[in-house]
Amino acid sequence: MKPADFFGESGLIIVAGKGGVGKTAVTSAMAVAASLEGLRTLVVEIEGKDAMASMFDTGSLDYAELELVRTAEAHAGVRARTLTPDDALLDYLADRGLKRISNRLVSSGLLDIIATAVPGIRDILVLGKVKQIERAGGQDLIILDAPAAGHAISFLRSASGLADAVRAGPINTQAHDVLELLADPARCRVVLVTLPEETPVNELIETAYSLEDDVGVALGPVVVNGVLPELSGLAVDPEEAARAADTHLLEGEADLLRRSSEFRSARRSIQDTQLQRMAEELPLPQIHLPHLFTSTLGRNELESLAGSVLDGISALEAGGGA
Repeated sequence: MKPADFFGESGLIIVAGKGGVGKTAVTSAMAVAASLEGLRTLVVEIEGKDAMASMFDTGSLDYAELELVRTAEAHAGVRARTLTPDDALLDYLADRGLKRISNRLVSSGLLDIIATAVPGIRDILVLGKVKQIERAGGQDLIILDAPAAGHAISFLRSASGLADAVRAGPINTQAHDVLELLADPARCRVVLVTLPEETPVNELIETAYSLEDDVGVALGPVVVNGVLPELSGLAVDPEEAARAADTHLLEGEADLLRRSSEFRSARRSIQDTQLQRMAEELPLPQIHLPHLFTSTLGRNELESLAGSVLDGISALEAGGGA
């Protein structure tokens, strides 16, 4: 499948996954990949974390858009912003001629009171703003770095709950507008991220079916982060390999190499088992991203991951993104 076609299938991609699986890194890599394919990309972050800013070596994200990747010959550009319920409420009120009192309402803690009385109102404020950005255009693709998997379900389910709970008025209208966005595959898809390990795979499978059944949102391919490549030669005895290379090992090195080979082979076996299980239990295509042996991710690492994203998409069959 052509990557440009994949990214062009919908204007909004929501990236979700269990905490710790590298969801923000995948979001960033997908944004760089989309930019390389000529799409002006906006990343929306909603948890107020600085991880993405550190990957791109920029200042902290704010409500105002920040340029992460400049428009150049190879890139269409990546911008990013943070959305919070308070800021979304300020915008909502200002758009309706209530700017003079909007700051006072937020600073008074009214939103906290409303959120307690009306569960889901914070989420619908953020999703409503995302819907507004999507409708306004100004970018070719929006990639939303969603909350961790457990909250992601309630986050995306908030519109349905509010539409049922509030039968009329602006909240009901906002909820139905968000539901239309989430239910339209031409406008929105969810891409789930996991690691090739038992617990993250279990949670991903459960999340996938919950999103399809309870939210009705279209699912794109699963992104499996941190995949170990196959290594040849692990079964070769270190001492035999040393003799074949006309060299020698120091005392204890052969045992260390054997244990290392056994550990690496065991990790690969666990990984392959989980990848196969996920393929059997969840009929979605998979995009594999390599494990990077580094404690920090920077622009070079993101470019490398973006290349893997593009390779993974290219390996999908046409229509495999839906």
